[in-house]
Formats: sequence, C-alpha cells, structure tokens
Amino acid sequence: MSMLPRRPVIRRAGRLAAAALVVALTAAPGPVALAAEGTIRGVIDVRGRQAATEPRASSAAMGMPAHRSPEPRPAVVYLDAAPRGAFEPDVAAHARMDQLDQAFVPHVLAVTVGTTVDFPNDDVTFHNVFSLSRTRSFDLGRYSRGHSKSVVFDRPGVVQVFCDIHSHMNAYILVFAHRFFAVTDEAGRYAIGHVPPGSYTLVVWHEGEVRESRTIVVPDSGGTVDAAFVVR
Repeated sequence: MSMLPRRPVIRRAGRLAAAALVVALTAAPGPVALAAEGTIRGVIDVRGRQAATEPRASSAAMGMPAHRSPEPRPAVVYLDAAPRGAFEPDVAAHARMDQLDQAFVPHVLAVTVGTTVDFPNDDVTFHNVFSLSRTRSFDLGRYSRGHSKSVVFDRPGVVQVFCDIHSHMNAYILVFAHRFFAVTDEAGRYAIGHVPPGSYTLVVWHEGEVRESRTIVVPDSGGTVDAAFVVR
C-alpha cells in the first residue's frame, strides 16, 4: 500500500474557484444604460451692441484697397465648468482663420485645447498675423497670397489676433478645455449638445468680454433647455 499522502481536496476546489473568478473578470460586460443627455439652445440678441459700435473708417478713405465691410459679430456661448471627465482635448484638431478682403474670416473662432489653427493668406496683399495675448503669443511674420502658417493653441483662454500691416484687422480665438460651447450663427442662434444632466452656469461672451451669465439645469431625463439672452 502506498504511503504517499493524498492532496487535500480543498486545493483543487481553490483552483477551480480562482479560475471561475478570472473568467468573471475578463468576460464582456453586459449592456450598460447610458445617462440621458440634453441640448441647451437659444438666440443671443446682440443687435443693441452692434448698433452702438463705433463705425470704422473705410479703406478707401485711408488710401488703401477696399476691404470687407463689417459684419455682425457673433457671440460665444459656453458652460463655465464642464462635467468632470466629460471630454478629453483632441490634440489632432484643426481649424482655419482666413485673411480675405483685409479681414480675418471668421472674426470669432472657438476651439479646444490642442487645436492647430491655420492662417492662410487669400488676399492680394501681404499680411503679418500676430498676437500679444498671454494665453498664446505669436508672430507669423509677413507672407504673401497662397501661403499659410499655423499655430497650436495649448492653453485655455482668449487670444486676440491682429495684422501688423493693416491696423483695422482684428479677430478673437477662444480656447476651451472642454467641448461645451457654441458660436452663434448669422441669426444669433446657438446649440450646445450632449450635455449631461446637472446644474451649470451658462455664459455669453461678445467682443472681448463676458456679457451675461445664467444658471441652467439639464434634467435627469435630458431633453432641450431653451435659454435666450439680450446683450446690451
């Protein structure tokens, strides 16, 4: 008769239990219910401010070729603080601010941190795009029609853009650390989508300053929240 001790049964049972735990942890999870999302939308009326804007001297009066006439200046609407972990900046994002008819087009550009903005020159004249803003200072030097230079905006904040050759040219770039923002269209309309439920401060920015703010609540059921503003 063999005198070798038999292995305790508990060891085999322990190995089986461990194997079952590994299978449970690595198995594909079942469907997870997604939280409802909301859309904040409305109209920003800035006509009072636009009418009060001091008229700019024409290029012809300054002895220069005619340039683009002033257009309605859009507003930027955004959440003052976004839900934590709701968005990771897209370092591969690209945007464009053209130089056309001695104006920056668009006049207002809103991007996320990490975005590269191209500054093509589609004018017959030279331009020199620069900014002295603390958020992102740069000087692209003079370059002619058909050429383009780029800048990466790696910090949130407001960047005011100028042309060193044409003093009447200016524009704004707003850099956000989240995606919950929108630029108004020609009719002043905006929409910020995919907003998780919660209470937020909705901010209206126009021509270099915060003009209005309001508390907005997106309900647990999601849906559309209307928020209109009159900027004076």
